Amino acid sequence: MRIGDLSARTGVSIRSLRYYEEQGLLTAVRSGGNQRHYAGDAVERVTLIQDLFAANLSSRTICELLAHIDTHASTPETRARLAAERARIDAQITALLSARDRLDRVIFHANDPRSGCAYS
Repeated sequence: MRIGDLSARTGVSIRSLRYYEEQGLLTAVRSGGNQRHYAGDAVERVTLIQDLFAANLSSRTICELLAHIDTHASTPETRARLAAERARIDAQITALLSARDRLDRVIFHANDPRSGCAYS
């Protein structure tokens, strides 16, 4: 499929798809007219890349992880890296839940002026 089709199917901008290719996250075959053509599994790959970026992984980390995914390699180092990334995400989730709880208290007090200004 061409880059415009991949963009439409994934909701990812053409600019981002080009960036993914520059970073080695996504590959395309070039036609005689130098147009990019992606394999049928590119939609799934772009979705995975988006999920990993949403988890706050860097493009470098994603590239390293995709190399292991592509080769189905499971080394102790890879497993440790994945576990460390998961722990980092868990810490982010905990921090976000705490921030949400504090925001809920602020919203409650803002909606009920009789409650005073206890925003802690």
